[in-house]
Amino acid sequence: MAISNQSFIRILVVDDLAAWRRCLIEKLRAEGNLQVVAVATDGLEAIRKAEELQPDLILLDVGLPKLDGINAAREIRKVAPESKILFLSQELDPTIAGGALSAGGHGYVVKSAAVSDLAPAMQAVMHGETFLSPTLLDRTS
Repeated sequence: MAISNQSFIRILVVDDLAAWRRCLIEKLRAEGNLQVVAVATDGLEAIRKAEELQPDLILLDVGLPKLDGINAAREIRKVAPESKILFLSQELDPTIAGGALSAGGHGYVVKSAAVSDLAPAMQAVMHGETFLSPTLLDRTS
């Protein structure tokens, strides 16, 4: 999957569920041009690591301890303005997805659809486009 013209896409993975993180990181590492540079397990840690590492892409969960993903995204926009934020959440509520995008997210993938949606979402976001999981769009009609 050619997600971008960049040689490597540096990714920060932010999720509090260890099993999900492991699966996600394994999938990302299978791609030649994706490099997971760090992992964070709560919103405050995500802000610190985003500021320190300035990743190309941040895969950010909504439901995080200490500071939720939406509020973390607002702060990340300030400290890492060039980083793209792709929310990856189990939340199916279109209002939450809208809030995530308003907070600075470039896309929103529903975890249950990540197998089919994650690659096209990352590609869209890295090319400056917005992406919403079709599963989520089906709920708004």
